[in-house]
Amino acid sequence: MNRALLPTVVCLVSLLAMGVAMGNPVTTPSRTQDTQSAPLGRSDSEQASSWGLTEQEWTRFEQIQAGPRGFWSPNLDPLTALGVEAQTEQERQRYAQLQVALEAKRAERELAYQNAYTVAWAELFPGLLPIQGMASPSPTSSSVAPRPALFVEDHCPACTAEAQRLQNSNTMFDIYLVGSQSEDERVRSWARQADIDPAKVQRRQITLNHDRGRWFSLGAPGPLPATFQQVNGQWQRLN
Repeated sequence: MNRALLPTVVCLVSLLAMGVAMGNPVTTPSRTQDTQSAPLGRSDSEQASSWGLTEQEWTRFEQIQAGPRGFWSPNLDPLTALGVEAQTEQERQRYAQLQVALEAKRAERELAYQNAYTVAWAELFPGLLPIQGMASPSPTSSSVAPRPALFVEDHCPACTAEAQRLQNSNTMFDIYLVGSQSEDERVRSWARQADIDPAKVQRRQITLNHDRGRWFSLGAPGPLPATFQQVNGQWQRLN
């Protein structure tokens, strides 16, 4: 380096160091935009209102789920949690009524959408039996009006006989083909050989479903067919 320039360089470095030491602002990328674009979570007030509860009741629900009840039933909805852990009969009745009203609205909306789905299916795929997908009824979920779930398999005369018995009794029920390997045509083929009424399937009086491991999840011993129905919140084998 040219010795004549050395004092100038040293002076410049010194001035820069003084600027940092005196607290001159250092330019950094702004995070304001990131903060503003981050999604906002629902407030306790909004969540409480969606369930028909007060903020105090929502706080009580959170306290319940932070205790033993949260360990026993980690995914319990607020109304059930509050109802099960109610401190008075008046509280228990309040939460029961709220839950019945909420589930009735839910069932009404789901039925309206299912009716629209049925019409759309008939228009787009006339003559083809609809196979229920992931949104189909499941023995592991609750329902306002539980329907029997019939588990069947291929090459099973007893399965066919049980399906026909339920159909002839005008029962609304859901058929699950164990071992369908998610192949829709296998489910339709089983339904045809079992003489399942296509009109009842179109009206969802009977639904055709892939088992998707549900039979295994119930852990019930014994051969197929097997009919289950929800009793007091628990699925029990009927045959």
